[in-house]
Amino acid sequence: MTLASATDDARAKPLIRLNRVHLNLASAAGLVNVLRGVDLSIVPGETVGLVGPSGAGKSTLMMVIAGLERPSAGVVEIAGHDLVSMNEDALALFRRDRVGIVFQAFRLVPTMTALENVAVPLEFAGRADAFACAEAALGQVGLGHRLTHYPAQLSGGEQQRVALARAFVIEPALLLADEPTGNLDGDTGGRVIDLMFGLAQRRGTTLVLITHDGGLARRCGRIVRMADGQIVGDGAAS
Repeated sequence: MTLASATDDARAKPLIRLNRVHLNLASAAGLVNVLRGVDLSIVPGETVGLVGPSGAGKSTLMMVIAGLERPSAGVVEIAGHDLVSMNEDALALFRRDRVGIVFQAFRLVPTMTALENVAVPLEFAGRADAFACAEAALGQVGLGHRLTHYPAQLSGGEQQRVALARAFVIEPALLLADEPTGNLDGDTGGRVIDLMFGLAQRRGTTLVLITHDGGLARRCGRIVRMADGQIVGDGAAS
């Protein structure tokens, strides 16, 4: 096998493989079937827009892919790791090393500066260069001049850029973004999205983006549509 064909094989092997994934959650009205037999395969470097109405199961599916929710049944393999068989400590280490997550609500630690927020995952990993890498990451998102500012001192767009820097500082194989522009105005959201796609492209990061914005979804190479806890459409973005 040539080096080129070996590389092609590596790219063709799914980074994300879900097979017949179900998730049932208890509620006051009884058991709710949030995910109902989801099958999904995503190869390294893909950009995938995950769309569908509220309550379709998009955010829950993202949580399952991140190892933050355990499925009731099915196979969840991410980067060759069987998440279903892993305990909570192993899942935490897996996320620390391989998965970046950007939420709509930023989720920065309010008592930490921008620099400290970005350095957190590297500090957890025991990296001696945590703060140097965090400073470089903030520079890449245009916030090299805001290192010592706290979240309350930053605009919404700046806070989301800090969240992006935190997600990318570990150089993740996978980036999960759940409505990352939901709390931002149109112009600011557009700049954040440009930045996110640019970083993902330069680093070859697989991106799964949850959005209600059809135009934003079409920036991805592929669109997966969900409804009632199932995938009802999957194809190239047009």
